[in-house]
Amino acid sequence: MVTTAKIDGMSCSHCVRAVFTSLAGVKGVSRADVSIGQAVIEHDGTVTNEAIREAISIAGYEVADFRDDRRTLPVV
Repeated sequence: MVTTAKIDGMSCSHCVRAVFTSLAGVKGVSRADVSIGQAVIEHDGTVTNEAIREAISIAGYEVADFRDDRRTLPVV
């Protein structure tokens, strides 16, 4: 599953590193692509938006919005 979090307050590469490090500690997160203002998080589906929000809050930033993309495999 992929969740995109829009993040307020990020303005530099230090911000990106802090959010990336916090998300890496969330059980179930397999990958996080973090850029200024957002994070695209790949996870196993057990990760809640609250767990993501808490990790980002620990890094010192606030989630403004979430978008979940529950991709399915193509049917052959």
